[in-house]
Amino acid sequence: MTLSDFNYHLPEGLIAQRPTKTRDASRLMVVHRDTGQIEHRKFSDVIAYLKPGDGLVLNRTRVMRARLLGRRKDTNGNVEAVLIREVTEGLWETLLRPSRRLAVGSVFVLEDGISEALVSDGPDTDSRYLRFPNEPNVPDLLQRVGRLPLPPYVLREDDEKDVARYQTVYGDALGAIAAPTAGLHFTESLLQSVADKGVSVIPILLHVGPGTFQPVRVDQISDHKMEKEYYSIDTTAAGEINGVRTTGRIVAVGTTSVRTLETAASDSLEPSLGHLRPCQGWTNCFIYPPYDFKVVDSLLTNFHLPRSTLLMLVCAFAGKDPILHAYEEAVREGYRFYSYGDAMLIV
Repeated sequence: MTLSDFNYHLPEGLIAQRPTKTRDASRLMVVHRDTGQIEHRKFSDVIAYLKPGDGLVLNRTRVMRARLLGRRKDTNGNVEAVLIREVTEGLWETLLRPSRRLAVGSVFVLEDGISEALVSDGPDTDSRYLRFPNEPNVPDLLQRVGRLPLPPYVLREDDEKDVARYQTVYGDALGAIAAPTAGLHFTESLLQSVADKGVSVIPILLHVGPGTFQPVRVDQISDHKMEKEYYSIDTTAAGEINGVRTTGRIVAVGTTSVRTLETAASDSLEPSLGHLRPCQGWTNCFIYPPYDFKVVDSLLTNFHLPRSTLLMLVCAFAGKDPILHAYEEAVREGYRFYSYGDAMLIV
């Protein structure tokens, strides 16, 4: 398949700039894979589509205040950095802008006027790296002067409301540079209702990095290479997932949960038992049509960008034509798109 196979038209006015007043007040499109039927519901209705014995699998990652703004020490030009991960002590892989004009040795002063960042060499010449000479504790620096890295299609600066709403209510593992947005719709009370219904709520982990949202720049999508992201499924989660697979369905919340589960299935599935083992590591799992899903039975996700790897994954799960048809209907019905937008449940 080619990149143009995953294109669709979206009016700019449907790109959500802010979250709904309450998390579960967003809309929910329900797509039935077996019949092609589409239902229009509100998100709090999601519980009606979950059954006792099912497992709702969530990505417990939490977004870092990873966006730093500053000015070059020599030219006073604007600089923006998004820290991805610490690769060795004190050295951070980073998204830099303007990247090409910031040579190794460039220094910029952060917004607080005190802290400095130094563009440094790193283990991979294709990536950019920063050190912070007068900051021994970079996570503390991020809490002090960092901003939430809202996606570029959110055409405003982050504010205090984003501090809460661009995080899931259950995220507890700091390390992402973007939210696992399908999970943003859940409230604590809705999750409790899910559990009370006899549905297992199972946390796993994938720290969202550039791999999730990196644009596809090749025409043949099979030539695209995903950047690696850290994932983990602990012993408790693996046991619960294996138990659910004998009693009900695995309902993955978000494409990052899907990629984590399918990575684990590929790397650690015991063929004789069909069981997942606890595992952790780095995944560059890229799912596009056709794909044989090994673990995931149902998918809850947001509406994704045209030509994105996330849209390709959803098309692999439910079929390209049915999903693009559902997107056309979402546009006609005025659904809100992308990170702060509405949700789709594929059953």
